[in-house]
Amino acid sequence: MIRKLVSATAVLLASSSLVAAFIPPAVRFYPGAPGAAIFDKPASIFRRQSIGQAMSHAPVDMPSKEELDAVLGVAVQASKTAGDIIIGNAGAEVTQRKANSRDLLTLIDPLCEKKIRETVLASFPEHDFLGEEDVPPGKEASAAALDKLLANSTDWLWIVDPIDGTTNFVNGIPLCMPSIAVAFRGEVVVGVIYDPHRDELFSAMKGHGAYMNEEAIKVGLQDTIGDAVVAMGSPPAAESLEMSLKGVKALMPKVRTIRMLGSAALMLAWVANGRLTCYWEYDLSSWDIAAGALLIEEAGGKFTDLDGQPFNLRVRKIVASCGGNVHEDILKVLNKAGVV
Repeated sequence: MIRKLVSATAVLLASSSLVAAFIPPAVRFYPGAPGAAIFDKPASIFRRQSIGQAMSHAPVDMPSKEELDAVLGVAVQASKTAGDIIIGNAGAEVTQRKANSRDLLTLIDPLCEKKIRETVLASFPEHDFLGEEDVPPGKEASAAALDKLLANSTDWLWIVDPIDGTTNFVNGIPLCMPSIAVAFRGEVVVGVIYDPHRDELFSAMKGHGAYMNEEAIKVGLQDTIGDAVVAMGSPPAAESLEMSLKGVKALMPKVRTIRMLGSAALMLAWVANGRLTCYWEYDLSSWDIAAGALLIEEAGGKFTDLDGQPFNLRVRKIVASCGGNVHEDILKVLNKAGVV
């Protein structure tokens, strides 16, 4: 009996090796977590299924660590490619205004998105892609583009802001960067934000922690609103501007200080590694926040909408923080001020 079992095992091992020898490598990647190795994996490891029910509360059959590693490696590569372009073109000329005169576009934004898309599809040609520069301006168009892809997508959806902080970029302010999130059946499982000005790579895989340049990161330890360093935006749309003014008036007397840095991706990454305590914003698109949301959750923080409900890809009004009393108190202050 033992002899038969050993023999059968040997046959199985030999067969697996033989099959592996004939599968061509598709992805060389560099995972962002300590101790992870560089190796090749076939694109066939990625499953394809409809995710029309992606935003339901049914449990998601998560990808394997092997799949996540491969996706993360390509996201890192794409981020660094876009980062190099950003560094080489700081102060680019504005070529177009989108939703209004303060919502800017340069020739470099679509170039970065094109390079990211090419990098992604070279490794994962069946994955879907949602980039900011492919969508008409305005929150309705943004929401509609996301809904369409979530309803009809394959398992994997890449959500990309090629240059988060375009106004900073145009003015040569070194606070602008690519933000790349990857969702599996509607749930964000990989996030990468690369700050090329400081060469800081923020990365996270769902269930595997958050990192900056391969070192594990955690949110801040503040437990009272009075110690909180809070970041917020300066939005171009009229409704968001009105709510932001209400919010800053209510929060400023209660927190340690308020900062406006001009890049949602950067502010979220800095909440994840504890430089900021909290970041809130009244209206953002999925490409602005998806990668940062995963970073913060994997770093031990909390990310909700203004009603305190958990993050999903359709959330646009956000509070992201170190969690605990700080998160609850900031929500209360904003809600009391009419920011809802």
